[in-house]
Amino acid sequence: MKRTAPQGRKRQEAAVYALCALSLLAFALAWSTAGRPLKIKEDMLKASLLMKNATEILIRCREERGIPINGREDVNMTGLIGVELSPLTTSLGNLEAKRTTANPNFAGLIVSLLHEAGVKKGDTIAMGASSSFPALIIASLCAAKTMGLKTNLICSLGASQWGANNPDFYWLDMHRCLLQAGIIDVGPVALSLGGDGDEGKDISPEGRSLLLEAAQQTQVPFLNAPDLEKNVGERLRLFGVDRANGKIKAFVNIGGGYANMGTDSEILHVNPGIAVFRRLPPPQKRGVIFEMAARRIPVIHLLYIKGICDRYGLPWDPRPLPKPGEGSIYARKAVTGVLFFSIAGVYFFLAVLISILSSRDHNGHDALVGI
Repeated sequence: MKRTAPQGRKRQEAAVYALCALSLLAFALAWSTAGRPLKIKEDMLKASLLMKNATEILIRCREERGIPINGREDVNMTGLIGVELSPLTTSLGNLEAKRTTANPNFAGLIVSLLHEAGVKKGDTIAMGASSSFPALIIASLCAAKTMGLKTNLICSLGASQWGANNPDFYWLDMHRCLLQAGIIDVGPVALSLGGDGDEGKDISPEGRSLLLEAAQQTQVPFLNAPDLEKNVGERLRLFGVDRANGKIKAFVNIGGGYANMGTDSEILHVNPGIAVFRRLPPPQKRGVIFEMAARRIPVIHLLYIKGICDRYGLPWDPRPLPKPGEGSIYARKAVTGVLFFSIAGVYFFLAVLISILSSRDHNGHDALVGI
């Protein structure tokens, strides 16, 4: 009976080889599923091309109105960069960040982020935007149009340095120009002054008068509630968050608007891109971002531009701007979590099963050796 010991060792060795083979198979399957190119690559490219066309339209609009582009600050001559100081300026701004967002591939990135958030053709999204980042508003609208989404947009009109703060060509001028050209087809569901307290307290009296008169001419609802909870509540109503039909499938935040961000320091811990939340502030301090998160609506946070570039592989302050379709975002891999974890589950089940059978066989042969 002692002859059975070598047989037990051989079976143990066979079990080890089986586990190695199983590991290689699982790795190959996981790699092949995780390595599949994004199915939305075509939409990403279409959105980027649309944003490039939008930029060309804006340049033409400026030329027709005799509004020159300052090539010293707007080094890529996009027409999307404002001025340092004006009656519409609300706060300090980063020139390099504003130039970075003029990259048309931001529209492609936003398509990717919306897809990652689970948004599909025909869905409705909400967009809360500050005119501090006109290029990001255009990128988001181009992404939404390409994906066939319905967009409920609320935009504040004041802007930080280098944003849409040129009194001769601010956001409403840009928006009107793109609407007339057919580049975008979305009007705002509401407007506000933005700035301090969403009341434009940090905008000059001249700038406030200009924006208030312009907002009145649009004939869309104007938000002017100094109380944060009331302001946020009105925005949620206008977005249609609690409607039975046309449920909001994602919220895109652009810039650092008071009502969107809220007043709790927890906003500083919200990462750019697809946002992840550690905790929710008390209701009286919550901005729209947190109210969306409380309702389990995915949030795409577009503010910390350097962080977005680092996280998603976009170039910082590029000169010249990349062409649509260029960049590592087009090489990003699809996230196939369900399939990946299914493979992992089967792998571990089989590994445990092989180990148990091998152990039983080994123990049985040890007993026979001792007889």
